[in-house]
Amino acid sequence: MPFDRILIVDDHLIIRKTMADALRAKRHSVVTVETIADAEKAIQRNNIDVVFLDVRLTDGNGVDLLERLSNMPDRPLVIMMSGHANIETAVECMRLGAFDFLVKPFDIEQVEAVFKKAQLLSRMMKVNRSLSTDVVKSFHFLGDSPVMIALKQLIHKVAPTEATVLISGENGTGKELVANDIYNLSSRSDGPFIKINCAAVSDTLMESEFFGHEKGAYTGATERREGRFELANGGTLLLDEISEIPPRLQAKLLRVLQEGEFERVGSCKTIKVNVRVLATTNRDMKKAVASGDFREDLYYRLNVFPLHIPPLRERTEDIPLLAETFLSRACKRYGHKIPGFAPETLEAMMRHPWSGNVRELQNCVERAVILSPGNSFIEPDALGLVPADPIARPAAAVAPAAVSEPAAPAKRSAEEDRAALPSLDELEKRHILHALTLTNGNRTHAAELLKISIRTLRNKLNEYKLGESAAA
Repeated sequence: MPFDRILIVDDHLIIRKTMADALRAKRHSVVTVETIADAEKAIQRNNIDVVFLDVRLTDGNGVDLLERLSNMPDRPLVIMMSGHANIETAVECMRLGAFDFLVKPFDIEQVEAVFKKAQLLSRMMKVNRSLSTDVVKSFHFLGDSPVMIALKQLIHKVAPTEATVLISGENGTGKELVANDIYNLSSRSDGPFIKINCAAVSDTLMESEFFGHEKGAYTGATERREGRFELANGGTLLLDEISEIPPRLQAKLLRVLQEGEFERVGSCKTIKVNVRVLATTNRDMKKAVASGDFREDLYYRLNVFPLHIPPLRERTEDIPLLAETFLSRACKRYGHKIPGFAPETLEAMMRHPWSGNVRELQNCVERAVILSPGNSFIEPDALGLVPADPIARPAAAVAPAAVSEPAAPAKRSAEEDRAALPSLDELEKRHILHALTLTNGNRTHAAELLKISIRTLRNKLNEYKLGESAAA
């Protein structure tokens, strides 16, 4: 994500030309001026991303221009330069929002180093703004089943707090969407929202990704870099797939969660941060603790407020709503006009086990939109579903070699199709069990989430023989 336009403000021709040539050699667009007046005109005319600004100029003090730039809504990053620098001037510039301070004489390597650092910060700022915008515009976690209503209620309760949230569920259930909703509903929604997929980062680089590193900390560390905790200061950090963090790093993660402090790799300077942490996992964390793969104290520090997202096969009544939503979006994306799903298509979706959960459903619907002709209902074949348990065919359905046309496969009756779906009793049983899981076995709270009386809940537990398995 390169800068579109760079402005160099210096009254020394040689400095302007040397810097401009070096940056243009990297294929950057550069504008050079020698006065504050010309700099202000250039900023008004152009979309300036970064400014190299000298402190002493022929028509004034560069610090005054820095102060004016700091009040702009989309202000550029400003790197101050001076050959007469002192600590007071540098501190004042940083207080007014300067990104960095270069002391003359400097070499091109110093310019390139600070410029790369500015690019990194700009990239993270743009990514964060994009993520925050996506969260605001994105749909809230979809589902009208009782367990999803209960989950939404818990999201609304925990979002305004500072509690650490551990979101668990199978792949494709929508853990990141839940994290987005928590962030969007929190008091930190105006702050940064930084995400890191722990499963996608190698063990050797994970510490640097979390806490940053100093120049020369290891081979290839050619410049200082801020880590995700530092970038998320004042906002929220999502640790996706937290169970993949190697044991050697878990103690350091526990420290930053408890104390709010850490050191960059290669540094002994302690950095303080104020970060709210959300984490996701697709593993059974209690088993990971029992096996020694995950620290018990770290697990309990992360599991302050647990949220579990049930797999799609346990909330099949949400499938029509999800499918229609994905259909509408796919039609808009590809410019197709499809009125909906054929009844047998909805039945096929309700029968499918959805091992990939909501993500698999979304991909199937998008594929069906691409394959289906316009102005016609989506047929089952367009979904491309492979049944987990193929329906047995009678012997007569297998075509002998002498028969030119194969016999049509046997169709199940409507009664058989309905029998393949979870019964109402089974769905009710699942909802009750999930409500008890969400409330850590508290029957009073579970009854509130299910919107039934405690007596009704007790009767249901007895009816389904759940008394022993459900916590008191």
